[in-house]
Amino acid sequence: MSEMQDYKSSLTDSSSRKFETFSYLPAMGSDEIRRQVEYIVKRGWNPAIEHTEPENSFGHYWYMWKLPMFGETNVDRILQEADSCHKAHPGNHVRLVGYDNYKQSQGAAMVIYRGKITV
Repeated sequence: MSEMQDYKSSLTDSSSRKFETFSYLPAMGSDEIRRQVEYIVKRGWNPAIEHTEPENSFGHYWYMWKLPMFGETNVDRILQEADSCHKAHPGNHVRLVGYDNYKQSQGAAMVIYRGKITV
């Protein structure tokens, strides 16, 4: 068995904190983010944008950016809303969520913009 990597993540070192599965991978570029939005749309999930201050990102509550985009299938429109949220709150983390109507839960969630972390 190969050695498992220990990701040194702690509350005292805010730059080391991880969010969801994708944060353990290299940062996604615009093409990778687009593919994730396309995946959410193809699954029939409802996209939503959330944001929060970096120091509050481990809480359970993130602010909703407008209402979830129920039934939205236009990938460009979804990306535009995420970008608008980021421009309105440049210091915040911005997260894309795909809500699964059938399971009534999040089918996907990923931080697509990271705010500056201040210590």
